[in-house]
Amino acid sequence: MKKRHEQKLVILSLMLLMAFNIPLLLLFDSSRPILGIPVVYIYFFSVWVASVLLTFYIIRKYYE
Repeated sequence: MKKRHEQKLVILSLMLLMAFNIPLLLLFDSSRPILGIPVVYIYFFSVWVASVLLTFYIIRKYYE
């Protein structure tokens, strides 16, 4: 894997660190659930799934 593709994974990791930081999580901590599921859970798992898919895409496309 080339250096620039490793850098993409490092940037993704830093973005995840910011996305799972407490101040940003508290923005989605509301008392109104969507379809019976708290909003913070939807945010947490959607960010997690997006990060897995992006990591899979980067590794699959740029693995040499």
